[in-house]
Amino acid sequence: MAALEYLKDPQAIYDASFAIVRKEADLARLPASLEPVAVRMIHACGMTDIAGDMRFDERLPEAAGAALRAGAPVIADCEAVAAAITREFLPANNEIICTLNDARTRGLAESHATTRSAAAVHLWETGGAVIVIGNAPTALFALLERLDGGADKPAAIIAMPVGFVGAAESKGELARNPRGVKFLTLLGRRGGSAMAAAALNAIARGAAP
Repeated sequence: MAALEYLKDPQAIYDASFAIVRKEADLARLPASLEPVAVRMIHACGMTDIAGDMRFDERLPEAAGAALRAGAPVIADCEAVAAAITREFLPANNEIICTLNDARTRGLAESHATTRSAAAVHLWETGGAVIVIGNAPTALFALLERLDGGADKPAAIIAMPVGFVGAAESKGELARNPRGVKFLTLLGRRGGSAMAAAALNAIARGAAP
């Protein structure tokens, strides 16, 4: 059987991938601090056009990086986000918290007549944390409701919930009114755990001492 022709060298694949991203994506509208974040997000999803749908506070990388260096926890809405965060990039061996499968979550969901993802948010200690949402629109809605109710503000919110019900609306609400929190989101239906974790990983890499 004839060998298939494909690139095998890991470093060559890595270099070629990011060269293609930078060639095909329009990154001109982004501040310099967010360009590497966008590149990592594009690399995670394969869609070079997402830069146009990014909405953000330009100070997001600085705020999230400072919080990580100070030891702030990373709170993830689902296990997929938590698993995709590269722990070696975290500058202070930061704790990664996901309460979706906490023993209390199902009961909270039943009592609040909501999803487990939204119920899990009620177990979050939000003050000063870096929050990364990559799956559930209801988690982002619940977080915004908690902030409206006076919950302590996180240092940063990275929100990329994906889907057809509530995803665009939840991210649109965050972009419209971020409640005084530095944020990064992606408008529309697109998103996902890989993209959210890629954004956090890029920021963590930049925050390394």
